[in-house]
Amino acid sequence: MQHKLFFTCFFLILLTACNAQRREANVYPVAFYNLENLFDTDNDPNTDDDDFTPGGSMHYTNTIYRQRLHNMAMVLQVIGDDKNKDGFALLGVAEVENDKVLNDLLSQPEISNRRYKYVWYNSADPRGIDVALIYNPAYFTVINSKPLPVRLNGLGGKEDTRHVLYVQGVLGKDTVHVLVNHWPSRREGEESVAKRAAAAMVDADMIRNIKAKNATAKIIVMGDLNDNPADASITDVLGAVNTKSSALYNPWVEVLQSGRGTEVFQRHWNLFDQIIISNNLHYAGCAIEDRDFMTFSNRNADRYPRRAFRGFFWNNGYSDHFPVVLYLNKK
Repeated sequence: MQHKLFFTCFFLILLTACNAQRREANVYPVAFYNLENLFDTDNDPNTDDDDFTPGGSMHYTNTIYRQRLHNMAMVLQVIGDDKNKDGFALLGVAEVENDKVLNDLLSQPEISNRRYKYVWYNSADPRGIDVALIYNPAYFTVINSKPLPVRLNGLGGKEDTRHVLYVQGVLGKDTVHVLVNHWPSRREGEESVAKRAAAAMVDADMIRNIKAKNATAKIIVMGDLNDNPADASITDVLGAVNTKSSALYNPWVEVLQSGRGTEVFQRHWNLFDQIIISNNLHYAGCAIEDRDFMTFSNRNADRYPRRAFRGFFWNNGYSDHFPVVLYLNKK
């Protein structure tokens, strides 16, 4: 009886200690960032990562890798810090090779004191680049997670792609369902439209399953969607529009209409990086994180993302995408 009482008391003390470590915030920054090919220098025989090795076309040495980690950590340090001194509560990332690069990134001195954790699964992407969810355990607790495969059979070209990462957890006092995406690129032209629609359908089906169990479930969809906010994959398949009363609210339509974006192609802005929320979350604004140190200006004074590489040469930059952040109020 004494042993049982001891273990019961020990469990209650441990539970209290864990709860004490978690805290509430007035604003929860939720962010997404495409890290532009964050590889380690090792050659993985199961993926097409040869370019990002010391003997590969990118001449990707350990010195460059270490500088890349430092540069990425500088960005992660400031995302959302204008609204919350602790920075982001949640950050979806794309183009990470494996858990090694995530561990190396989160151990950088700029951010190691925040004790970020992550959820990651290896995907079927031929190049070995995956999505992950980085979170601050002071604000978010993971309940469960799983990868959701995206089937591209019969749609032509490369048929293996990144999965959708699903994570259920508690943000503040709310249970939320997070879907992290990196939809197929546009390199295959019109053929790729159907592939992004297939990826969007994975999100839409999962949201239907979630709402079948709980009609008032709180949902966050984020990612590099490789489509702009008004494209059919987002408005028609996913059902996310710029109306706060809609089931899924996408605030990025007006941002792109104002002439701002996260990625540039032939001097044309795209806003592929988006965070979409269910209308029962307390939206408090959104922003593109384009701090001065992340940018470069051309002769026309256009401010573009200072990318990590220019062609095959190390540019000592950050990413070819700007990060985005959406703010959620406590209530």
